[in-house]
Amino acid sequence: MSSSAPPASENRPSRSPFAGPGEQGRQLWRAAGEAVLAGALVLLTYQGESWIEARLTGGAPALALVGVALVLVRRRFPVASVLGLAALMGAVPVVALLTAVAAYTAARQLETPRRRAGLLLGAAASAMAVCVVAAPHLELGSSLFGLALSAVLAVITVVVPGLVGIAAGQQDRLLRALRERTAAAEEAQRLADSESRVRERSRIAAEMHDLVGHRLSLVSLHAGGLEMALLKEAPGLRDEAAVVGRAARDAMQELREVLGVLGPLGRDTGTDALTDATGTRADIEALVEESRGVGIPVEFCWEGQDLDARPARVRRAVHRVVRESLTNVHRYATGAHVTVVVRHTDERVEVRVRNGVPPVPPAAATGLGSGRGLTGLRERVALLNGSLEAHRTPGGGFAVTAGLPADPGPGAETAEAAPYDDGPAAVDEPGSGLSAFQRRLAGAVTGLLGLAGVGLMMLFGVLLVSHSRYDLAYQSPEKPRLGMAKERVQRAVAPDDDMARAAAAGREPPRPGSATGCLYPYTDRAEGGRLKIVRYCFRSDTLIAIDRFSVPIVTEKATEPPHGSRKHD
Repeated sequence: MSSSAPPASENRPSRSPFAGPGEQGRQLWRAAGEAVLAGALVLLTYQGESWIEARLTGGAPALALVGVALVLVRRRFPVASVLGLAALMGAVPVVALLTAVAAYTAARQLETPRRRAGLLLGAAASAMAVCVVAAPHLELGSSLFGLALSAVLAVITVVVPGLVGIAAGQQDRLLRALRERTAAAEEAQRLADSESRVRERSRIAAEMHDLVGHRLSLVSLHAGGLEMALLKEAPGLRDEAAVVGRAARDAMQELREVLGVLGPLGRDTGTDALTDATGTRADIEALVEESRGVGIPVEFCWEGQDLDARPARVRRAVHRVVRESLTNVHRYATGAHVTVVVRHTDERVEVRVRNGVPPVPPAAATGLGSGRGLTGLRERVALLNGSLEAHRTPGGGFAVTAGLPADPGPGAETAEAAPYDDGPAAVDEPGSGLSAFQRRLAGAVTGLLGLAGVGLMMLFGVLLVSHSRYDLAYQSPEKPRLGMAKERVQRAVAPDDDMARAAAAGREPPRPGSATGCLYPYTDRAEGGRLKIVRYCFRSDTLIAIDRFSVPIVTEKATEPPHGSRKHD
């Protein structure tokens, strides 16, 4: 039953056209909000480029709605959304900002570099192809002007957002990989620490085996001697001595069996076997002398009485702390000055081992150590209800400080250590609460700023191309001449302009009597305060007259006829 649940949850997002990979639910509220924002973007863009969409008459709103629908499904169908919006942008530039949003989302979502490059190039090519074909039919200019306009729009709304989306997608995948590696490293460290704790407990068990076994061996030996001595003098007590000997041997065997479940017992207890002198002042002085013998300057200080009267587990812990600390100095701080201080009071035993900066940096091969030895020490000290701190000093050295109760009391060594998290390592995923809200808010603000930047670039690009369309885009090797068809004349000159027609009204030369209509191309050529105008008159779509004249430039803005009007005198 439980095994069938994950596939259902994985298939659920694919049924919604508004949800991307890995997203659950239908995302209707988000789609509604995006629809409102997309409509607002279309209206804002229309305010700046209405001179293009006006030539589509009633088709522009319907095409804009198609663009809004395409941008809403960009997460579910990224390729179709980008290609559709790019092609639509070639005829209806008001969807340019929507194309930028779709290009960014698709480039960020796609993981294959070949698919990303193919999508961006295909979208740019489709936008340019549609605009080249549509420009003459929409009377925007020649195909050359359509190519220039579409190239600017494709670069600003497809290529630039696509590159930003690629960078954002690479960052997302890198962060995801880093989170996974961090989780794996934390899990490995947790397992290593757990292993160190288990090994330390195994080592403690081995020490218990050695010491308790030694005591039981003495009991068995004395019981055997007592049994031989009472053989003739007190036969009744001989049986009691035999019972004590058998009990000691049975206890020794049971001890081996119980501790044997821990596996091979590590007896890494120093150069010498553990004895009753382990952890005493003489034992610590011997460890210090061993370090001095290999060239480590060690300063030793003992405060208080000796530890020979303290429990063996306390002395063993003191021995282990000093020996492990000096071993780390040998490995990672060879030649550094070391201070070993043992302070013994009536209630506590404190051990502090501190080293300075080594005169020669350690070899790179030594690394920084795994820290497992310190983990084992911390486990041993915690089992005695003590504490251990290991940290770097401000001067660049290292210090290990342990505090132990002088008399832990019975059963302290079997108590649980400090709480330790054995669960899986936590992964820094986008969480809930304020941090998640801040991330979403920052993403929304960044997206709006990015759209504003794209809009400004698009506005400047379109203005530049539009400004040059009459100077460059309509230059044709075929000059207008008498007898040329009207369609060929329109392809060779700028489109009819209402402002030029209004400026010529009442100031132009008389039209030919047989003329059925005239064309007043856009012009911005002025000289001496007069605007130069060229008029092309037609009879039955055949050019019959070309008149060039100038009119005075009027400072007040004349009343414009309705946009797109083609009414002739």
